[in-house]
Amino acid sequence: MTDDQAAGPLKNLKVLDISTIIAGATASTMLSDFGADVIKVELPTRPDGLRDLPPHKDGEPLWWKVTNRNKRCITLDLRNPKGAELFKAMLPNFDVLVENFRPGTLEKWGFAPEVLHEINPALTILRVSAYGQKGPYSGRPGFARVGEAMSGFQTLVGDADGPPTHPGYPIADPITGLYGTIGILLALLERRNTPESAGQVIDVSLVESMFRMLDFLAIEYDQLGAVRGRQGNRNPYAAPGNVYRTKDNRWITIPASTQALFERLMTAVERPELADDPRYDSNPKRVENPDELEQAISTWMAKYNAADACRILNEHQVANAPVSTIEDLFTDPHYEAADMIVDVPDEALGSVRMQAVAPRLDRTPGRVYKSGPAHGADTDDVYAEVLGLSEEEIASLRDEGVI
Repeated sequence: MTDDQAAGPLKNLKVLDISTIIAGATASTMLSDFGADVIKVELPTRPDGLRDLPPHKDGEPLWWKVTNRNKRCITLDLRNPKGAELFKAMLPNFDVLVENFRPGTLEKWGFAPEVLHEINPALTILRVSAYGQKGPYSGRPGFARVGEAMSGFQTLVGDADGPPTHPGYPIADPITGLYGTIGILLALLERRNTPESAGQVIDVSLVESMFRMLDFLAIEYDQLGAVRGRQGNRNPYAAPGNVYRTKDNRWITIPASTQALFERLMTAVERPELADDPRYDSNPKRVENPDELEQAISTWMAKYNAADACRILNEHQVANAPVSTIEDLFTDPHYEAADMIVDVPDEALGSVRMQAVAPRLDRTPGRVYKSGPAHGADTDDVYAEVLGLSEEEIASLRDEGVI
């Protein structure tokens, strides 16, 4: 454990992450950001697939450096009999195991949860999958886009007359990872309250995580029989609410969700009479009759550059934000003042910038002290530290393809 980890609220937590790609890695990174000692495991001859995903710089996988920051990376082939024995020998030294193989894979390798709990009864096991550990679809493969589509999320995204649209980022992965982190912390809290209890198995899936996020979707259908579809950028449950083009061809989003906010907005866009119109004196009425309101805002917005439009809206205490690019955010004064982007040491690139830790704790905050390491960068140190292996033993295992 490093001095950087020793300062975090999870400084005594030890995590073994044998997952691949994003969702499982996000869960363990949330823990490593707050001081947990996370050991990331990759195959000796086949690095994690996230290393192959763009973007790259000089062959360095930039996505990997964020998603697996603050971790130590080792290699181990769990499918190799000697690798399996090493894995079992390591388990008593860890509090948490993270995996995301297709349901049944760990069992096929001889690592069913009951076997793992025989080795370490207190072990908390996070199992990440596309559809969950049970049900007729559980054995199917899946990635973020499967979760987005199967959950009902994707049918809400896109223009009304266009196809269902995936966002430009695999949003189901980090959302599932966050649910996984919550599950781990809840299980650890239960063990703290009842130390004699066994470790729990946490089942989190891409589909269920995305489905749970859509609060109103199920109850709306259950009670009203409504099947919600796509409405483009128009807010389907609060009006007016859309993105509006400015004179300088920028876009600004405005969510006028409350009556008071709507009235201030109408004053800002120089249409105060609409705030007194009985057609618009409640949000449900505005949702049913949004067209004139949308036109009024669009007409006003087209007269101003984005900076002036935002200034006027802010003066009237109207919630708004420019639709920003990452270039905008790197020079945004709020991002700078709030330290939302941090410089992180990187062995290959010298220094890289990435998102700071969230959430922010005032007394025991997390921190980012290193980027995701190179393939197998910490193999020798970890095996010597955790299992007491000698240099000769480590070299022999490497020659045999075990690590």
